[in-house]
Amino acid sequence: MSNDAPRSPWDRPRRDRGRAFFGSATALALVIAGAVGARLIDSSPAIAQTAPVAAGQAITPVAPAQAPFSFADLVERVAPAVVSVRVEAKLEMASGDPRTDEMMKRFFEQFGEQGPNGQGQGQDDGGEQRGEAMGSGFIIDGAGYIVTNNHVIDKAEKITVILNDGKELDAKLIGTDPGTDIALLKVEPSSPLPFVVLGDDTKLRPGDWVVAVGNPFGLGGTVTAGIVSARGRNIGAGPYTDYLQIDAPINRGNSGGPAFNVAGEVVGVNSAIYTPSGGSVGIGFAVPAGTVTKIVAQLRDHGSVNRGWLGVQIQPVDKETADAVGLSDAKGALVSMVTPGSPAEAAGFKPGDIVLKANGTEIIDNRTLARLVAELTAGQTATFDIWRDSTTKTLTATIAARDDDKIRAQVGGTPDPVNPAATEVFPGVQLSAITEEIRQAMNVPPGTEGVVVTEVKSGSDAATKGLSKGDLVVAVGNQQVTTVADATKAVADAKTAGRKSVLILVEENGVRRYLAISLS
Repeated sequence: MSNDAPRSPWDRPRRDRGRAFFGSATALALVIAGAVGARLIDSSPAIAQTAPVAAGQAITPVAPAQAPFSFADLVERVAPAVVSVRVEAKLEMASGDPRTDEMMKRFFEQFGEQGPNGQGQGQDDGGEQRGEAMGSGFIIDGAGYIVTNNHVIDKAEKITVILNDGKELDAKLIGTDPGTDIALLKVEPSSPLPFVVLGDDTKLRPGDWVVAVGNPFGLGGTVTAGIVSARGRNIGAGPYTDYLQIDAPINRGNSGGPAFNVAGEVVGVNSAIYTPSGGSVGIGFAVPAGTVTKIVAQLRDHGSVNRGWLGVQIQPVDKETADAVGLSDAKGALVSMVTPGSPAEAAGFKPGDIVLKANGTEIIDNRTLARLVAELTAGQTATFDIWRDSTTKTLTATIAARDDDKIRAQVGGTPDPVNPAATEVFPGVQLSAITEEIRQAMNVPPGTEGVVVTEVKSGSDAATKGLSKGDLVVAVGNQQVTTVADATKAVADAKTAGRKSVLILVEENGVRRYLAISLS
């Protein structure tokens, strides 16, 4: 995505929900516009000759590949399987969420009480405000199974599918997966429907053609074309998929629609865009077909998606963290917390472990580990190569089923009874034992273990890393600390080992994370 700093809290990827005539507060939450800086293109001719780079290899020009003269034949084949999805829902005028409430205000400032395109909202017999929104979808089975985005049908009370020929069919929601923004619908056609197939997105390369067909702004059957701009994009929409970035124009209402390769196979489901204005600026994101295939199979068979659960909180490993623990490369997933009673605890995982491989697959970052574990099934045994105390160790865990409603961070321990005097243990950071006075003043939960940060000097390395007053330091250099003396000793040990920084485990509001703090 862009390297530009966001211009406001609203600058983020936007998931389109179509005309959004005002379905609900949730519907509105999907029309936030992002902001990306633009760069002027210099149209002047390039310098004809430059000095050769020593030891370099010239890229040999080749004859350009023949571009398609027209996508008409492709579109003619696939268009009958692309549908519009109309959603009806009650209006939720008060959300309690300041971001949503502000967005509702912006909506009315832009469109007035009538909604966009002059569409009225309407009321039901009970006087409740109602509205509708529109998105896209595509048929994957002649029996009437249809794929769309979860955010298109979220909170819907009634879903109607409009076929390419204009025929309208009531749709039933088979299942949905918010984690990947995929939903599966079912209609009951009088005769088999035309359908398209999901292709292999792994064969796509940046520069390959893609064609998007959908329902932007309620205009059904709209076709746009472009290329794959990039693969493996993380747009902050969860750990379970990396998106395809495409520049085929997609707009509000394209969400849930297919992106095709030149063979007419679906290689992605259009899901989000970056935009400063609400319209396309050529930066769109699609859920890869490989992800969709796995999700749809589970939704069709079970109505939901079952994911594996290991029971660890993880974070990326940066260069500083790698240096602090003696790793040569900044790769892997750093374990910041192990959930009591979890498969990870039973397997012997500890905070500070860095997972390097899972079932033999190299872990590039924390998202890689999250996806690999999620794809495992309950009862399946998995091996994990970890880095601990400057050596590699293999742990074996029996994976459990993930239940988001039951997974909670758990902390515990006994208060520290030692001298409460604050001590500067790291440069610019003062730590203290947890006295009853500090517990009350800083709202430290009873039974919490560790030492408390009582002061962080502005401009210090710790401050720039996000350490703040009131945070709890639970471990220093992989050593649990219950007193300031413990922390001081751990820092001394790190200096003796020649470390330029030390890894500390910090807890804030029940969530733990590691920070690599400079010792100089």
